[in-house]
Amino acid sequence: MKIEIRDTPFDPLQELAHYQESLIALRGHYGAAAHFIGAMRDHNEGSAVTGMTLEHYPGMTERHLESIVQQARQRWEILEALLIHRIGALKPNDPIVLVAVWAAHRAAAFDACRFVMEELKSRAPLWKKEQLAHGERWVEHNTPG
Repeated sequence: MKIEIRDTPFDPLQELAHYQESLIALRGHYGAAAHFIGAMRDHNEGSAVTGMTLEHYPGMTERHLESIVQQARQRWEILEALLIHRIGALKPNDPIVLVAVWAAHRAAAFDACRFVMEELKSRAPLWKKEQLAHGERWVEHNTPG
């Protein structure tokens, strides 16, 4: 299991390929890998968004994300998980989050990946401030799945 908060840009597909290549001990054990990549939109709540700043509490956020992945491991038979999340300044189309799950079967991989992403969006201690054409605002509610 790897969980990482980054303040620098990343290429989600490159990270996914690199991490999967490192799973030597799991080769032949997983039959499914599910992943989700989230990127910044250029709009929200009817307004154009030109940028966003993501903030977090160091240590607390990582522990919370670890807890979410552990809950997924308890509910589904997953073999491995990867979660990378950006913080700091972002622009539209920048990748924000990568969630990947490996399991023997697709149902567990799909369900666990969706669970991790939904829990992250609804409960993780991350805060978004959007830059708009005429000022900025804190995002109070995440958009529904």
